Parts: sequence; C-alpha cells; structure tokens
Amino acid sequence: MQSGDTLHSIARKHGQSVGDLVRWNKLANANRIEKGQLLRVKPPGTGGSASPPPRAASGKSDGQAPAKPAAPIRGITLIWPADGKVTRQFNGSSVLGITIANSAGTSVVAAAGGTVAYASNGLRGYGNLVIVRHDGSFLTIYAHNRKLLVKQGQRVSQGQRIAEMGDTDSSQVNLYFELRRDGKAVNPAGALPRR
Repeated sequence: MQSGDTLHSIARKHGQSVGDLVRWNKLANANRIEKGQLLRVKPPGTGGSASPPPRAASGKSDGQAPAKPAAPIRGITLIWPADGKVTRQFNGSSVLGITIANSAGTSVVAAAGGTVAYASNGLRGYGNLVIVRHDGSFLTIYAHNRKLLVKQGQRVSQGQRIAEMGDTDSSQVNLYFELRRDGKAVNPAGALPRR
C-alpha cells in the first residue's frame, strides 16, 4: 500500500474486484487502508499476501496503447446501460470498464436482466454503485450514480431504469460500467451492440 492508493485502484491494478479484496483481507471498512499495509491481491491459497506493484510516475493511464478490438463474449448479451459519449475504453490493465459521459440525471438501465447484488455507496472510488448479478457467473457494475432506483436483492429486467447518472466519487458526470465474468473484468464491448 502506497500513499495515494485506494482499494479501488489496487483492485484495478490486479484485475480483482473491490469486494474480493475486502473479503480476502477481512477488512471491516473498505475505506480504511493505510500506507504500508500489506494486502492480499489473490485468493487465499494462490500465493499469499502481496504488496501492490510500484505506481507509475504519472499515475495516469494516458499514453497507453489502446486495447485490441473486443472479442465476442459468449453467455451474455448486453444493451447499452446509458446514452452518451464513451470517454474511456477498457484496456485490460488500468481501465477495467468503460466510461460514458452525459448530463446529470441521464437514465442508467440494467444492461441485462438479473438480481441486484449491491446498491449503496460504501465502496470508495465508485460513489453510488449498483452491481447486478446475471446468470452464467456475470456481473455488471454501474458507478458514480446521482441516485439509485433499486435495492439489494431486487430482480431487474434488461432495460429497466436502475439509477440516474451523476458524479459521486468522480470529477465529472459519467457512468463507469464494468462487465465481470467469474470476478475478472472483461471488455464489455464484446457483449454490447455496435453504436
């Protein structure tokens, strides 16, 4: 753990979910991690605890090579979770989802039907967050919302309004959207229709 690191940034660096890091490290509060703290970044039994790798000098992902075209993803078909301009693309390392920019209050919809696994603001770096669990070990993640319109345990259908776009834990109004299979981030473009 280095100065400036968050659980969210460490999870992204290692291709893990914040929830997994909280569970593997038995953290009572995801917002309370300290400089120098040793964190497990792999499941127990796969190599023990490890420190995050040193941060790049700039700490930014700008200048990285763009991701390869997305491979089709079998097992799930998504719709776009919000209207707007895609301002950041999945690259598989520092950006594990896509960012869609639009105005505050823009509708955020479930990209596929499923059950709301999480709907709160307790994970630092995500703001008001909705996580939907889908059949076939998929999760979709919708972050930085202004307002949540669903509750944990609620069943949602594809296209159902689940939130309003906002800027919680973000410097601008946007939706940060991730697709995960078996806990690992995958490029959502492989399951989204072309725009």
